[in-house]
Amino acid sequence: MSGSRTGRPPVQRAAGRPAALRTPRENAVQRFYIRARKAWDRPLTAYYLIFGGTLLIMVLGLVMVYSASQITALQLSLPGSYFFRKQFLAAVIGGVLLLVASRMPVKLHRALAYPILAAAVFLMVLVQIPGIGMAVNGNQNWISLGGSFQIQPSEFGKLALVLWGADLIARKHEKRLLTQWKHMLVPLVPVTFLLLGLIMLGGDMGTTIILTAILFGLLWLAGAPTRLFSGVLSVAGVLAALAIWSSPHRLNRLSCIAATDPGPNDMCWQGAHGIYALASGGLFGSGLGASVEKWGQLPEAHTDFIFAVTGEELGLAGTLSVLALFAALGYAGIRVAGRTEDPFVRYAAGGVTTWITAQAVINIGAVLGLLPIAGVPLPLFSYGGSALLPTMFAIGLLIAFARDEPAARAALAMRQPRFGRKRAGGSGAERGPRRWNTMRRRASAARSSGER
Repeated sequence: MSGSRTGRPPVQRAAGRPAALRTPRENAVQRFYIRARKAWDRPLTAYYLIFGGTLLIMVLGLVMVYSASQITALQLSLPGSYFFRKQFLAAVIGGVLLLVASRMPVKLHRALAYPILAAAVFLMVLVQIPGIGMAVNGNQNWISLGGSFQIQPSEFGKLALVLWGADLIARKHEKRLLTQWKHMLVPLVPVTFLLLGLIMLGGDMGTTIILTAILFGLLWLAGAPTRLFSGVLSVAGVLAALAIWSSPHRLNRLSCIAATDPGPNDMCWQGAHGIYALASGGLFGSGLGASVEKWGQLPEAHTDFIFAVTGEELGLAGTLSVLALFAALGYAGIRVAGRTEDPFVRYAAGGVTTWITAQAVINIGAVLGLLPIAGVPLPLFSYGGSALLPTMFAIGLLIAFARDEPAARAALAMRQPRFGRKRAGGSGAERGPRRWNTMRRRASAARSSGER
């Protein structure tokens, strides 16, 4: 026993050691990975990601709308908080829509598909009637509600296409008709082209691109053959090329990709100053409210180019945080679509995810100079109530679908309030005075009768 401080032979101590020769740092990394993997695979992960990510994006968006819109409001002889107050009101209404949509059963969502589509088409037709429709920045796609309030019906067309398209494909899936190319395309593609035509009459190329992305997302989820998918993509590409070549304004936007200077006649002014804003932000930004470009140099600082102001004031850290939140939201939507057995839920969740991620990529890509400026807002982040309200309803859809998963329903059913829950058994006088379920009382109740 000599040489052994513990009283055990040296051979026994050696046998008690772990066989794997790993450093403590490697073990810590492995434990962290295992815990993260378990947390990632929990039933309510998608639910928390959607709800928490949406809330964080909206709160940060409200802060940035207030910061980016103050100068614009003062230049228009309006109070500095004018645009922030309108966006906050839209966020409150959108929050109500989110809660309503998240509590609605799937059958009711399917029942609303056709009424929402009919209402969206009707409003988009009204936009083209003189005296009713309004032109903003050269696009005839607005309807005035009186005062300073306006709506853009094409934004509700996105929600209409997602719900109606998902319901249509789900019904054909249930009848096993998707193996025929006619049922795959008709009437989904003609109705989508109707919406695209009404939007293009107003000159809104950005919303047209997003609706096209939603169409391709639905066809992809429905399992369209490669030849069929390629054919529809080719037709859409030809129509997009014709629309671009027929408009000098769109050609100028295409030529401003990766522009680092305004160019002749300041043709690329907006894109160049967006790059200037991002470049001057550095790692952590110049500080909240300290943007220079929003003082009249950067057009649409609080709408289409709010991401540039975010990069200038919050730096690379702020922009990466926004990207991470959108990535988490996109992953959660894909997870909901992939884990469900309901065809409608799969198509609707995939359509909403395609909508939000495609719009975010188009907006951020334009600000970074990687894509042409399409004039679409950053979802849940930019100023604009017409874009925020249908997007919030769509997020409510995802939350409802995430809650409807069997494992998520079981996890939510197991939840019980920690405090204030009455003791089981009897009523009123039989139970005696009400006693609160504290942690100590639960621990005592868990012991067996013979335990002390």
